[in-house]
Amino acid sequence: MTKIRKAVFPVAGLGSRFLPATKAQPKEMLPIVDKPLIQYAVEEAVAAGITDMIFITGRNKRAIEDHFDKAYELEAELEAAQKTALLEQVRNVIPKHINCIFIRQSEPLGLGHAVLCARPVVGDEPFAVLLADDFMDTDNGARPVLAQMTEVYSYERASVLAVQDVPRANTRQYGIVSASPYQSRLELVSGIVEKPKPEEAPSTLAVVGRYVLSGRIFEYLEHLGAGTGGEIQLTDGIAALMKAERVLAYRYDGTRYDCGSKLGYLKATTAMGLKHPEMGDEFRKYLQEMQLELGAK
Repeated sequence: MTKIRKAVFPVAGLGSRFLPATKAQPKEMLPIVDKPLIQYAVEEAVAAGITDMIFITGRNKRAIEDHFDKAYELEAELEAAQKTALLEQVRNVIPKHINCIFIRQSEPLGLGHAVLCARPVVGDEPFAVLLADDFMDTDNGARPVLAQMTEVYSYERASVLAVQDVPRANTRQYGIVSASPYQSRLELVSGIVEKPKPEEAPSTLAVVGRYVLSGRIFEYLEHLGAGTGGEIQLTDGIAALMKAERVLAYRYDGTRYDCGSKLGYLKATTAMGLKHPEMGDEFRKYLQEMQLELGAK
């Protein structure tokens, strides 16, 4: 059984849709209740058995590196104040057996280029790609989305793309696949196109934020020219890979929140607030009161 050991996190983007909040901090560090987006993504990767976290960073992204580093002064202050619970949370941001590797993407040349930057570390191994602003939530006790996908890869030995149906009017925001039924939740991809116009989209099945890819994709990304938006698109690399290997579309079990948008971010914050062990019940009561007030107006 093939073990996926490495995950790539492209985190070099500017986060312009959240300005001015992202002027001085990475969008991946925006909190969902009390944890930043990037930590949720890393925890999802850890739950899938991944041990090497490869962050493709850019300028003004130092906060991500600091977040996963040891904070000696903070830990000393919490220990002196006997704030044991907070101290344990800080120390357990990243498990001790996990390796964090940071690679600078010198120019914003697209998602495909960001993934290609990881080649010296990934080599020829299969690997995962996680976009932190696609926040994936699953029910308590259910396997996280990436764990579902690595299990599919281990049996199928084929690249796996997380997909969901989107309104046709929104196809221009996604990579869109053409696919045929294969197995439960799985479809065999026959085509993929980046951000097609609604009237030109081959389907409404969109690729969203999670990939498990064959190491062979680097061969194709290396020779790609600029695609949609003048960038090197991961979608184009997948399209080239399909000529040599199978690629599967996986309808994951879970809920995706587009935290690259303000509305999606608010929805994710609300959903996780309701699940929060410390204040979920109080937050639910507050929302119910708000609903009653709105109904009375």
